[in-house]
Amino acid sequence: MNKDKALEELFLAQTPHFDDQDTFMASLSQRLDAVEYIKQHQEATLRRYKLAMVVAFLAGIIVGGIAIAYLLTSPTDVPVFNFDTHHLFFLEWLCGNSRLVTVTAISLLLTIGIISFISNIQELMSMRHSLQNQRVSL
Repeated sequence: MNKDKALEELFLAQTPHFDDQDTFMASLSQRLDAVEYIKQHQEATLRRYKLAMVVAFLAGIIVGGIAIAYLLTSPTDVPVFNFDTHHLFFLEWLCGNSRLVTVTAISLLLTIGIISFISNIQELMSMRHSLQNQRVSL
């Protein structure tokens, strides 16, 4: 509480001096132009991020769909990967269920991609909202 009072007194004690009105207005105008440039740059960056996310999302869906379609249409008696070993039970089981393991891995990767996509969209929306709030406050 004392800090607030001290800050308030400090600000009240300050009296700005405006010697030349034209110089002050030119400086203020220059600063406002710089702020506007930064806002435009942030908005352009947000647009680029959105475009990149949409492209990555669509590419992931297409590649994942193609991979799953390939796995489901290829012959079922041929494993996707083979370790050529008959001594370790886990590796034999993995080779025998290679299709199921591969489809599950692709589905998990697509799920993680979709979740991160939605998270990034929410982050961008909050950034846009904060930019709009800053614009309104100025």
